[in-house]
Amino acid sequence: MNLSTVDHHYFYTNDNVKLHYVDKGEGIPLVMLHGWSQSTEQYKYQIELLSEKYRVIALDMRGHGQSEKVAYGYKIYRLAKDLHELLSYLDLNNTVVLGHASGAAVMCCYWELFGGERLAKLIFVDKIPVLTSNPMWSSAEVANYGSFVDPVSSMSFVNTLLSDSANKAKTILLHRQITKHILPEDERLLIETTCRFSNPEAAVLLYNEFHQDCRDVVPRINLPTLIIVGRGSPTPVSSQVWMNLSIPNSQLVIFEVEEGGKHFTFIENPQKFNRVVDDFIQLKPQV
Repeated sequence: MNLSTVDHHYFYTNDNVKLHYVDKGEGIPLVMLHGWSQSTEQYKYQIELLSEKYRVIALDMRGHGQSEKVAYGYKIYRLAKDLHELLSYLDLNNTVVLGHASGAAVMCCYWELFGGERLAKLIFVDKIPVLTSNPMWSSAEVANYGSFVDPVSSMSFVNTLLSDSANKAKTILLHRQITKHILPEDERLLIETTCRFSNPEAAVLLYNEFHQDCRDVVPRINLPTLIIVGRGSPTPVSSQVWMNLSIPNSQLVIFEVEEGGKHFTFIENPQKFNRVVDDFIQLKPQV
C-alpha cells in the first residue's frame, strides 16, 4: 500500500511537538503504535485491509516518520503521554490499541499513568516485560521476563548508535529480526525507515526502553488483551507465556517461523495477522 493515498493528519502535543498520524476507515477505533526507529509505514498492510472494517489510526511517534524531529521527549513515559493526547484530541473512546515492541512498552506506561481511560482492548506484539537482565535473577526469572540483554551489552549497543557505525548496527539488528522469506521491498522499507530515524535520539530512546520494568504493571491489566509473538523473534516466547498467565482474560498467539514468525509478523504474514486481530476485536468480552 502507498500511504500517499490515505489521509494524513497532524496535531500538537502539550510540549509543542507536531505529530503525524494516518486515519482511515470507520467503526471501532484501532490505534497502532510502531516499534523503535520505525514509522506508520510498517503497518501498511493493516491500514489497507483493516480499515475496510475499522477506523484505523497509525501514529508516528515523535521524531519518527513524518512527525516533527525534536531534541527532547524520547522517553517511554513521554510517548505514553503523547498517545493519551492523541486519544483526547480525537475524542476516542472504547479504543483498541495495538503496539509493537517499543510501541507496546508505551502501552504499558500508558496503563500505569492513565489506567484503562479511553481503552477497550489491548494488543501487544513482541512486548518484553524487562529488556535488561539483572545478574541476581534466576534463569527462570530471566525466561519469564524476557530479558535477553545484560547491562554491559545494552550500553555497548546504545554507544554504537552514537558512533559512525550506527546505521550499520541498525541494519544488522534488523536482519536478525526478519525471515529469509520477507519480500525484498518490505526489507528495504524497514531498513530505510530505521536508518532515517536520528541516531542520537534513537540512542536516548533505546537507553530508556532498556531500563523500563513492566513486571508490576502487566498483572494489573484488566482489559481483554491479545499477545502476539513470533517463534523466531528475539522476544522469548517464555516471556509471552508469562504475560498470558499474568493478565486475566488474555490470549496468546504464536506465529511459527515458517509463517513469518519473527519480529515483524504483521509485515511477513499480514493475512494471518489481520485475521487474528479481527477475530480478537470481534470477540465479546467474558462476563
